[in-house]
Amino acid sequence: MSLVWGFSLSGQEALHNRIDDLIRFKVGDVPFSKTADDASFLRRVTLDLTGNIPTPDEVITFLADKSAGKRTKLLNRLISGESFAAHWTERLNVMFLERLDEGKVTQEEWDNFMKETLRGKPLWDDMIRQMIEANGQGASRPAMKFLGKADHHAMTEDIARLLLGMDLTCAKCHDHPSVKEWKQAHYWGLFAYLNQTKQATAKKENKVYLVEGLSSKKVDFESVFDLVKMSTGPKLPAGEEVVIPQYKKGEEYDKPATDGLPAVPKFRPRELLATDLTSKDNELFARNSVNRIWFLLMGRGLSHPLDEMHSKNPPSHPKLLDLLAREFVSHGFDLKWLIREIMMSEVYQRSSRLPNGVPKVEPDSYRVSLPKGLTPEQLLRAVLRATGNVEWAKALEVEPDAEKFDRKGYFTGSNVELPPSLGEIESIFIQTFAHPPGTAEVDFSPGVNKSLFLMNDRLIQHWLKPRTGNLIDRLSKMDAPDAMAKEMYLAVLSRLPEKEEAIWITDYLARNEPRRTAALADLAWALLNSAEFTFNH
Repeated sequence: MSLVWGFSLSGQEALHNRIDDLIRFKVGDVPFSKTADDASFLRRVTLDLTGNIPTPDEVITFLADKSAGKRTKLLNRLISGESFAAHWTERLNVMFLERLDEGKVTQEEWDNFMKETLRGKPLWDDMIRQMIEANGQGASRPAMKFLGKADHHAMTEDIARLLLGMDLTCAKCHDHPSVKEWKQAHYWGLFAYLNQTKQATAKKENKVYLVEGLSSKKVDFESVFDLVKMSTGPKLPAGEEVVIPQYKKGEEYDKPATDGLPAVPKFRPRELLATDLTSKDNELFARNSVNRIWFLLMGRGLSHPLDEMHSKNPPSHPKLLDLLAREFVSHGFDLKWLIREIMMSEVYQRSSRLPNGVPKVEPDSYRVSLPKGLTPEQLLRAVLRATGNVEWAKALEVEPDAEKFDRKGYFTGSNVELPPSLGEIESIFIQTFAHPPGTAEVDFSPGVNKSLFLMNDRLIQHWLKPRTGNLIDRLSKMDAPDAMAKEMYLAVLSRLPEKEEAIWITDYLARNEPRRTAALADLAWALLNSAEFTFNH
């Protein structure tokens, strides 16, 4: 038996069952939505774990499988696949880097580090520890991208916000004006771990490293309101202040300066922060971690907004948040274990349709599954797969002597060429559908430009023209309207058409027989622009 934060963690039923118990206990005897049907579940988990919609063959196979444990088998297969590592690298990139490309580590190096971390059995605390302590040496060199340009205030604010759920920006100059428990000392205590970190370049290899200077005294600060001078050593918001060791002159360093890099001090507070912050005893870190993972899967944090975890913004389900945090710690911060447990719960597997006779439910009740807007990357992959243009996009090659693609002109209309590569297509989708770099992508943000892009953009229209093997080509070679409806719905919406939908398509095609290929493209276009396609429901 182990004890974490005073709670026994042995001899209890599976976490996913306890999740459901706490959700139901909070709202009482009220109706919940039904369990999502197999097609909806397949699409949901495939998007959440691989970043794409299932293929028509995958839908048919899953629907035909009548075994009792097929959902669990599906989860285990997808979470063990290479696509999980790639997709969750994207999700965590957006969460931790917020689409900023800063520092001296390339995006490719960082992506490879994240993918390697997410293969096998990724441990959340170890990953975060590497991101904080990375100095550029060894296999964890790419992890230093998280700290960017080593701006002391940016590092302080990002670590507080992203890893502790505390937006301490206002506490830089004074105690937080509305959150009484957030103090100016919290800001500067974190700052004191980081204020000796800087970039330095090794001369021979011309490579940038993150190094720590000599930290020998506390950080001084004062409130702009009363100008009372204060000081603090390194200190976590809920921790004890670290005593800064004092060494005799000449004994402060482990290694001397060499090749343009400064001497390595014995006391390295940033390395200490990496250990202190990710400790199993740090409740703030554990609670923020599970809250963000819950958000990625459920579309809303138990504490929401994610960086406002304080008493004036209590979690919707306090006992559940505590339970998830405790269990995550007791299972060694095993990321895949936590994802699997959440996905096996009834809460995750509920339908997004309201319960019968219920006109509205509060989103934080989790009585119904919350639709999540597709990320730009998910949307692109889903459109390419739905329209059957994946191989066409992968085969695109840029001519060696070609001029740089005029992306601005593409958006304004002065450039009528199609993007010459899949990478350029991805950039167009990100520029259209993503939040501006440096902005947290935590809420769905609709926009006219986004709707118009899906409806009218030349790329979408191009993908809806018949090309060998793509969706419109396959549909145009079919004779039976029922078969066309089945193929179209499986490809685009990952489900079979309902009887009324098949009848409507048959009628539409009959009325548009002289322009049947164009009519098929119109029908596919309508499905692509539906909320059922653009949301993960």
